[in-house]
Amino acid sequence: MKSTIVFPMLVLASIAAAADVPSAQVQIAGAVLAAPVELREGAAVLGYDAQGGRVRIREGKNELICLATDPTKTAFNVACYHKDLEPFMSRGRELLAQNVTGAKRNEIRFKEIEDGKLPMPREPRTLYVLTGTSFDAASGKVQDPYLRWVIYVPFATPQSTGLSTKASEGAPWLMSPGTAGAHIMINPPKK
Repeated sequence: MKSTIVFPMLVLASIAAAADVPSAQVQIAGAVLAAPVELREGAAVLGYDAQGGRVRIREGKNELICLATDPTKTAFNVACYHKDLEPFMSRGRELLAQNVTGAKRNEIRFKEIEDGKLPMPREPRTLYVLTGTSFDAASGKVQDPYLRWVIYVPFATPQSTGLSTKASEGAPWLMSPGTAGAHIMINPPKK
């Protein structure tokens, strides 16, 4: 008898979760806002299916892949990155699914790149990240938007780039210098 009560509750929970996943059209509209305007129309988009799984909801025609905001989160958070970064980003998502986070997640990916197990482009590749408190699909507007840029430059150092490794609002700086995941952070001042 207990299982007959639990089963309908699980079904209702699944239906409720599915109802919270926005349409592909809404997910795409929000996801591409992180990209430069001229690259939005041709970007591939990874969003969510009715069960909440990450899926490709639009094929791409250019070099960008955009990630839709997670419908289980209240804040808006989307990103677009060069398609050559997909193995690195995908591996990061796999590790998060295994509850591997923070420095440990990066250590694993950096080691896999160094060992030749995980491909990473040697030329600079860009990631765009747009966050906000919410997204209004009807107007296409993000509440409290904040756009920042990350330029991956594997194994770059302060000596090879001339950049500081100290975080600086409004000025570029080098994060994770000397590693496979070295990248230039550009964080404009927040309004």
